[in-house]
Amino acid sequence: MSARLLRAFVALLGVFPLTALCAAADANEPVIDFTWGVKIPMRDGVTLNATIYKPHDTPAPQPVILSMTPYIADGLHDRGVYFAKHGYVFAAVDVRGRGNSGGELEPLVHDPQDGHDAVEWLATQPWCNGKVAMWGGSYGGFNQWATLKELPPHLATIGPAAAAHPGVDFPCFGGFFTPYALQWLSFTSGTTGNGKLYNDDAFWDSKFKELYDRHEPFNTLDAVVGNSSTVFQTWLKHRTPDAYWDATVPASEQYARLDVPILTVTGHYDADQMGALEYYRRHMRYGSPAGREKHYLIIGPWDHAGTRTPKREFKALKLGEASVVDLSALHVAWYDWTLKDGPKPAFLKQRVAYYVPGAGAEAWKYADALESISNETRSLCLHSTGRADDVFASGSLTAVRPDGETPDAYVYDPLDTRPLTPPDQESGTIANPYTNETLAMSLSGRGLVYHTTPLPEAFEITGTAKLTLWIALDVPDTDFWVGLYEVLPDGGSIWLAADWKRARYRESLAEPKLVTPGKIERYVFDTFNFFSRRVSAGSRLRLIVLSPNTPYVEKNYNAGGNLAEESGRDARTAHVQVYHDADHPSALELPIVK
Repeated sequence: MSARLLRAFVALLGVFPLTALCAAADANEPVIDFTWGVKIPMRDGVTLNATIYKPHDTPAPQPVILSMTPYIADGLHDRGVYFAKHGYVFAAVDVRGRGNSGGELEPLVHDPQDGHDAVEWLATQPWCNGKVAMWGGSYGGFNQWATLKELPPHLATIGPAAAAHPGVDFPCFGGFFTPYALQWLSFTSGTTGNGKLYNDDAFWDSKFKELYDRHEPFNTLDAVVGNSSTVFQTWLKHRTPDAYWDATVPASEQYARLDVPILTVTGHYDADQMGALEYYRRHMRYGSPAGREKHYLIIGPWDHAGTRTPKREFKALKLGEASVVDLSALHVAWYDWTLKDGPKPAFLKQRVAYYVPGAGAEAWKYADALESISNETRSLCLHSTGRADDVFASGSLTAVRPDGETPDAYVYDPLDTRPLTPPDQESGTIANPYTNETLAMSLSGRGLVYHTTPLPEAFEITGTAKLTLWIALDVPDTDFWVGLYEVLPDGGSIWLAADWKRARYRESLAEPKLVTPGKIERYVFDTFNFFSRRVSAGSRLRLIVLSPNTPYVEKNYNAGGNLAEESGRDARTAHVQVYHDADHPSALELPIVK
């Protein structure tokens, strides 16, 4: 610095004291130490880059909380500071091939071994007491399970939020791909952050719409976008759970050996709820009694981001004050309990905590197991006079079994470019994320609608709905989306749950089977998202059945061939018939809590 600049700087300090230039530290605020660029060796010689946050002048080694991310470790800075101020060492680590870590990113593939090696290296450091925990959500939830499957001896607990489950909910689900997979791959391409590209919704919407309007094969999406991706092309060869995906998640015998405390967090509207609950359910199925007793589950009324930072209001949904839980504080309490012999967190009254929004007082409720929440199943059968393709001429849902009724029909033309975009856990419908008026009023022969009469009393629905439809097609394959809503007494509506099914996978994801045209077959929709709501007296329930026609899901051209390669040249129009008669009692089953 030149003498003149130095004098100017000193003069500036005379006008603005140093405390005005630098945020004054609270005398009671814990001080932390920070180390950037710590290299963690992997078994194959690659090193991962870690940023270490530590409590200042800690007299003894402390437990380490590890978080591994493909989104650049700098994004974990606030979490690192928070946990360090609460007495923990925090290691923010770039996954292989991202940020300043070595190697090449192959999403989902290297996380089990790399997670294991990171845990074991951290456990040997002089500032670690030998106990390592993990924290994170989404991909950072997935790689906790990926690490745990390798059973590293020093991994003492995990706290996965919104954990993606490869082959189950990301990058494919039920045989479906979405173009979002390539958006995500572009976000994580190269070594640096690509946040502006990822968050440019107008760009992605235009590219997805371009593929949709031109009826190009789905496997050309990377060329349309301008980011050629070998990973994308590899993923398209694995659209259902198989050995490729199974290598990244715990096997049944590994679940049986798990013996660490686990805190799973997900939400009613979490896009990775299916994955988070798949881990939970597999652990409950294959785990030891001792292991299962240590697994706690929280399901809040949250979207994907809300599984780490809940908000009382998001999109068009407004919730009670009790819905906002300080999850960072809860995780500190969890780690204090599992790593430092502190008291059990007061919030965890039983092993399952779930929030019930809706009519009356909103509240958290508790159960010992997910399956024990519902104590009644209410069946609502589909009825109509042969027309249910319009919100103003809908079919009905009643407890009476159908008898001799005419089937309902609609048409799905893959070349029709008037989108029918169903809501999902994150975005909902275009017009209003948690209502369905735009969707329901746009069917016009392209889907079916069924309503109950106004409900005589309020009641709680909690769990996973199930829908059985008897369907006949005149094409070898097509797609279905079914959605459930509460239509409020004032006419507004709240989206509750949805499910998807590709006809070729109606019997099994492992063994696709094309449809025999004209044959009436049973389709069971049993992978609805878990939800909880106390529906109001005077409300009606609405069921929508359609074939999704949207730029945001890989299009099925109904030809029965390779879905990634089919295009408009293969298109066949599907004429769909939904039966509800004595021999084909299509019905919705709801999990009721009384």
